[in-house]
Amino acid sequence: MKTLKPLFLALTFSTATLTTIQAAEPQTIQPQKQVAGYYQHQLGNTQITALLDGTNYLNPAMFKGLSDTEKTNILNKYYADQAKGVQTSVNAFLVNTGSSLILVDSGASRCNGPDFGSVHKNLIAAGYKPEQVDTILLTHLHPDHVCGISEKGTASFPNATVYVADTEANYWLNPKQVSKLPQEKQARFKQTVEKIQQAVQPYQATKRFKTFKLGDNIKGFDVISTAGHTPGHFSFAFNSSDEKIVFVGDIVHSHTIQFDHPETAIDFDVDPKKAVETRLAQFARLARNGQTVAAPHLPFPGIGHIYSKDGKSYQWIPVHFKD
Repeated sequence: MKTLKPLFLALTFSTATLTTIQAAEPQTIQPQKQVAGYYQHQLGNTQITALLDGTNYLNPAMFKGLSDTEKTNILNKYYADQAKGVQTSVNAFLVNTGSSLILVDSGASRCNGPDFGSVHKNLIAAGYKPEQVDTILLTHLHPDHVCGISEKGTASFPNATVYVADTEANYWLNPKQVSKLPQEKQARFKQTVEKIQQAVQPYQATKRFKTFKLGDNIKGFDVISTAGHTPGHFSFAFNSSDEKIVFVGDIVHSHTIQFDHPETAIDFDVDPKKAVETRLAQFARLARNGQTVAAPHLPFPGIGHIYSKDGKSYQWIPVHFKD
């Protein structure tokens, strides 16, 4: 027995040590920032670069006409993380035609807080210089689309001409507009207008801020009226070698809720009824015709297709990654 005692003690010690090791708390691996801030998509002879500006989280209450349970069920179906709210991207798109460099929307810059403002650096990371951009097309003038064109009173794209619909410019930049709104909406409107004015001022000063109307064509882009989200909201259609892409702007803010229930408006809509009508019409058309879609608020890179089996509910089919 004496010869077995040391062995017994050694086994006892080893077991205790193993138990101690197993009981130790695992190290927490902190999440890192994603590397990809741009994605390049080939359309015919044209290169389209999606540029991530940042990620936003929307309060589910902003989506109208559905119960909390219905929203939760939809988000669960898509395995969407709901911890911070309904996640949405803020994207812009750079279109290189070979003869022109066009930026469609520009991101929020710092207008929406410190988590935004990456369009400029991602454009550089993609191999371009801001001074190479000659044209900026704005779907509308909400700050998360226009603020990226300038920084602290200086044009971020000094050689670019900015285009926006005449009806949109008149709505936000006409000083008489605020008096037409209900009293409870005037303060928020004024705050938005202040951000817009600061963004466009450097381009107005150099006469590089221009408006367009329905029927115009800008650098090969056909303008499509998609009013509702704002009074002068427009989308842009572009063809290259018989391939077509439509930059849809804010006709949709969620790849989950508003695809399952496209009749759901969002709090940001100036005219919710008109916005829903526009979304239903555009979803049906885009699903039927099969064009590629570029959307600023669908998951980055925001490029893909809209599919419908029954013409009532829809599905977002993101572009397949290509190296």
